[in-house]
Amino acid sequence: MLDIQHSVQIAAKLEAIYPLVATADGFRKWWATDVTETDGAVDLAFFNRMTVYRLRRTVDKPPTEVEWLCETGQEWTGTRISFRLEPGESGTLLRFSHADWQAATDYFVSCNTAWGELMYRLKAAAQGKAPGPLFTTAGMAY
Repeated sequence: MLDIQHSVQIAAKLEAIYPLVATADGFRKWWATDVTETDGAVDLAFFNRMTVYRLRRTVDKPPTEVEWLCETGQEWTGTRISFRLEPGESGTLLRFSHADWQAATDYFVSCNTAWGELMYRLKAAAQGKAPGPLFTTAGMAY
């Protein structure tokens, strides 16, 4: 099994970051604009709903840890997305993992790159800055 891992220092408190990684509304601020929540699961839709990832929260320890199980999606099914928040003097260290990938495919590599960009969008959202979600209804924000 393979894991994507990132960490980023954020000049914000745990309590400001946690809702951004633990709720559908939080995901809309930095990840994607097309996010819905039904039956305890969150659906993130991309490229005019051509791709939809369904996530179900499996660990919820506010304000320090949340983990999501990916129930659907190209190569995402069965993978886990986790956010661990560690308080520090200058803010919070976010440790991110998208774990349990089956293979190091081109799609895995592409997702690793996208997660790197997403970490900085999450940081910006937590610090009250632009640029907003990476994925809009029509496609990518750039």
